[in-house]
Amino acid sequence: MPNRLSEETSPYLLQHADNPVHWQPWGPDAMREAAERDVPLLVSIGYSACHWCHVMEHESFSDPAIADSMNANFVCIKVDREERPDVDAIFMDACQAMTGHGGWPLNAFATPDGKPFWAGTYFPPQPRNNMPSWTNVLDGLASAWAEQRDELVETGSRVASRLGGAAVMSASEDVPGLGVVSAAMDNLRERFDPQNGGFGPAPKFPSTEVIEFLLSEGETRMSVETLHAMAGGGIHDQLGGGFARYAVDATWTVPHFEKMLYDNALLARAYLHGWQVSGDEGLLNTARTTLGWMLRELQAPNGGFHSALDADDSEGEGRFYSWTPALVAQALPNHADAAAACQAFGITDDGNYEDGLSVPFRAGDHPDLDRLRHTLLEARSLRPRPSTDTKIIAGWNALAISALADAGAVLGDQTYLDAATACAEHLLSALRDDRSQLLRCLRKDSGVPGVLEDNAFLLAALLDLYEATFDEHWFTEALTLAASVWNRFGDPTDGGFYSTAIDAEQLAARRKDIEDHPIPSGQSVMALALLRLHALTGEGLYLAQAEGVLKLLSSVAERAPLACGRLMLAISVHAQGVNEVAIIGPDPKPFLEQLRSKLRRNTVVACAANGDDSRLPLIKGRTAQDGITTAYVCRDFACQMPVIAPGDLAQQLGD
Repeated sequence: MPNRLSEETSPYLLQHADNPVHWQPWGPDAMREAAERDVPLLVSIGYSACHWCHVMEHESFSDPAIADSMNANFVCIKVDREERPDVDAIFMDACQAMTGHGGWPLNAFATPDGKPFWAGTYFPPQPRNNMPSWTNVLDGLASAWAEQRDELVETGSRVASRLGGAAVMSASEDVPGLGVVSAAMDNLRERFDPQNGGFGPAPKFPSTEVIEFLLSEGETRMSVETLHAMAGGGIHDQLGGGFARYAVDATWTVPHFEKMLYDNALLARAYLHGWQVSGDEGLLNTARTTLGWMLRELQAPNGGFHSALDADDSEGEGRFYSWTPALVAQALPNHADAAAACQAFGITDDGNYEDGLSVPFRAGDHPDLDRLRHTLLEARSLRPRPSTDTKIIAGWNALAISALADAGAVLGDQTYLDAATACAEHLLSALRDDRSQLLRCLRKDSGVPGVLEDNAFLLAALLDLYEATFDEHWFTEALTLAASVWNRFGDPTDGGFYSTAIDAEQLAARRKDIEDHPIPSGQSVMALALLRLHALTGEGLYLAQAEGVLKLLSSVAERAPLACGRLMLAISVHAQGVNEVAIIGPDPKPFLEQLRSKLRRNTVVACAANGDDSRLPLIKGRTAQDGITTAYVCRDFACQMPVIAPGDLAQQLGD
C-alpha cells in the first residue's frame, strides 16, 4: 500500500510523505495489516528538528531499493515523538534496555501487536563507524523473523548482539580507538621531563600538537607544566612576546632565535586552550601577547602574515634579544630598577648565552615588572633588527586564521576576528590560480602550487572561522575545498592523502606525510577537519575519508605518539564521538558563552537566526521555540530534546 502520510498534519510525518517507503501512521490499521501479512512492525520515531532523522531520511528512506526491502518485509510506521510521546516512551525504553543508550531517530521492530523485540537509533546506508548498514539490519531481522520468531519475541537482546557482531570490521581494517589513546598517554608519561617540562632531552621543541592532545583529554600536569616552562623560558621573548623555534638546552633557556609564524600561531592557540582547561590567567596572558606579536610583527598590509623573523641581525645571531647587566643599566639608569630587571630576567655577568650575553627568562618577579619590561623593550627597539621573511605561505597563514578565529570567539575580541577574516579573504583572492586551486605562495609573476598541508590547514581554518563568526560563506568555501582536496590529493585505493596533487610536478616518489614536523601532519589535519565536516553535514563520505586516514596511520600512532599529536586528537574525537550543537534564534550569546567556556575539541557548533534561511544541514529546518533562542544537541547519530536554557545545554554536554 502506498505512503499514507500526505494527509497527516505533523510536520515530521509530512517530511516523509514523498518517501518511496509505504509509511503509515501509528494505529490499529497498521497492526491489522501486519497480522494479516504475518510480518513485523517497523516503527521509526523522530521529530521535525532532529538532524539525524533528516540524514537517515535522505540516505535510506529516499532510496527506492532500500524502500523496497522495507515495504516487502515489514509494515512501516512513522511516529512523531512530539505528537505521540506515549508510543515513543515504550520504544525508547526498549531501546535503552537493549542497547544502553537512546536518542532519535529511533528505529524499532515489533510484533504485530506492538511488542518491541529489537531497537536502535541511526543506521547508515553502508556499514561504517562499526555500525551495520540499515540494509544489514533489515535483512537480518527479516530473516530472523522467518526462522527464529519465538526467540525474537522472547529475547530481542540476542538478535541485537548477533547483528552487532556481524558489523565488526576485520582487524586489518579497524579504525584505532581509545586503547591507542590510552597507550599514547602512557608513552608520553614515560618521556615527560618532570623537572623542566616537555618531552625528551635537549634540544627541546614545543611539541604543540602533543600539548593540544593532552589538553583535549583533560590532562593538566604534562600539558600545563610544559606551557608554564616554555612561557618562563628564553624560548619565549620575555620583552616583546612571541616564541623562538626551539631551545638548544633542556631548560628552555637559550633558543634558536628565529621566530616562525607557524610556531606562534600554534602556540597562541595552545595557550588559549590551556587557559580554558586550567583557568590559569598566566596562560591567557601568554596567548594574548603571542597573538599581539603576530599582529604587530608579521601582519602584512594586505591582511596576510609574513613567514618569519630571522635569527640573525647585523650584530650576529641572537644579539637583538640578548643582554648584559651593563646594557640593562644603560636602559634603566636607576640602579634599583636595573638590579630588579636583571634579577627578574636572569641577566648576569657570566651570561647564559655566548660572549657573556644573557637571554632573558623568567627568573623572578617584581611588583613593577611591566614597567621594567616596557622600558627594556623600548631600548631594544633601537638595535639593528632581524630581517623579516615577507613570503606569505598559505598553510602557515591558515594556522594564523585558526588561532585568531578561536581567540576571537572565546574571548569576544573583534580585533582577532577581523584579522582572521582579512587573512582568509587574502588567501582566497590572491593565493588561487586560474583554476581556483590554492597556491602555497606567490613567486615572481606566478605561484607555487599548494601542497596537502596548505589545503588541509585552510580547510580547518575555514571551519574555525565559520564557527567563530557563523558567516556561512566560510562554510561554503570549506565544502568546495574539501571536494577539491579529495579529488586532487586523495587516495581512493589505500586511503589517506598524498602530499602533492595528482596534477603536480612528478617527482621521484609521490609520498604521504604522516608525522608532525613541527607543524601538524596534513593527513591528520584532514582527518580532524573531515570529522567536523561530517558532523556539520551528516555526509558519510567525509567520515569514510577521515577513517581512511586513521586506518592508514594507526600503526604510526601506536609507535610514535610524540610525533602524532594531531593524529591522536583525531583518533580520540572519532572514538568518543562529536557533539553537534545547533543554536537557532535572535540571542545566541548566552549559549555561545556556555559552549566557549570550556575546551571542546569534540564539538561542532552551527548558529543562525532562522534555520530555514541556512544552507547548513545541521541547522536547516530548525526553529526557535516560541521565538526563544533554542539549542539542539545531537551526538552519536541521536538527537536530544531542544533546550532554551544554557544550563540545560551544559547538562546535555556533560558539564
